[in-house]
Amino acid sequence: MMSRIDYSVWDHIEVSDDEDDTHPNIDTPSLFRWRHQARVDRMEEFQKKGEDINKSLKECRRKLTETQKKLQELNVSGEAKAELSKVQAEEKKLKKEERDWERKLDEYNREEKKMPWNVDTLSRDGFSKSIVNVKPDPSEETEEEKEQKHKTFVEKNEKQLKHFGMLRRWDDSQKYLSDNPHLVCEETANYLVIMCIDLEVEEKHALMEQVAHQTIVMQFILELAKSLKLDPRGCFRQFFAKIKTADQQYQDAFNDELESFKERVRGRAKIRIEKAIKEYEEEERQKRMGPGGLDPAEVYESLPPEMQKCFDEKDIQMLQDVISKMDPTEAKLHMKRCIDSGLWVPNAKEAAGVEKEEEATYEEVKQEQGEDKTE
Repeated sequence: MMSRIDYSVWDHIEVSDDEDDTHPNIDTPSLFRWRHQARVDRMEEFQKKGEDINKSLKECRRKLTETQKKLQELNVSGEAKAELSKVQAEEKKLKKEERDWERKLDEYNREEKKMPWNVDTLSRDGFSKSIVNVKPDPSEETEEEKEQKHKTFVEKNEKQLKHFGMLRRWDDSQKYLSDNPHLVCEETANYLVIMCIDLEVEEKHALMEQVAHQTIVMQFILELAKSLKLDPRGCFRQFFAKIKTADQQYQDAFNDELESFKERVRGRAKIRIEKAIKEYEEEERQKRMGPGGLDPAEVYESLPPEMQKCFDEKDIQMLQDVISKMDPTEAKLHMKRCIDSGLWVPNAKEAAGVEKEEEATYEEVKQEQGEDKTE
């Protein structure tokens, strides 16, 4: 019967064989990077489309201006009608093209207004932003420095981190960050991600979803600060001002990020549980190992059905009968594997730790059988 597995010590997302158990080994932005990059690519593609339309419209108007100027000169000079008709046709064509490009530009502008808001559009021109607390580009940190920084931060602020993770209302979150601005940082996001996975592993699904919400809040703030090139502590109020007054499209964008993150958490928790079970089973297997280093369960499964029945019924006489009917070489092999796995202990001396050769073991079983017949 498998005992309950303690997963509480599994406090990483991913752990390599040579890493210490306290290493967080997590880069939270990587959980969002692929979604963020895809969104940025779509925005850049859409922006290029608008630039192309404006460029084409401008070029069309330039040609139209030149054609109209040429047409005016022809009317004044009284040039041949053929040339005049040609220029008039060109003017008509360019006017039609101008209307087409203006229509495409209107459609583009309407499409732009309907685009969902996200952490990138949130930080574009037009969004209220501060010009104070400009955050300088940090020097690249080594993995060891990141690890130590995270560990130190959690040791000093774990109680506050857990409190923030359990908040529900926008106003409560904003006030708590206002009172504790040092929490507005990457280390908080890292801690909340790990906390989410721990809760999911412990099957505390509702709590996981609550902390996941706060994780996305922190991630949006960090992404906003990155886009605006500000210190996160200087712009988190802007995020809350926007999210509390956002329309349904912005709420949908936020919720989409949240649902995606929760799915990732569930997937990571599943992997961690599977790994825990695998390690537990391996530990149990090592405990079962016989004196010869074989697993009795595996050896049992490899035995012929008639030998398995002997061990199921713990019938030595039946085992002797089965062996007597087997090929001697095959019988010796099976008996040696049974001894090496601990399925069979030949006699009291063997149980006390005195080793015997496989030939003697096989002969012992045969001898016991002979003695039984003599009696």
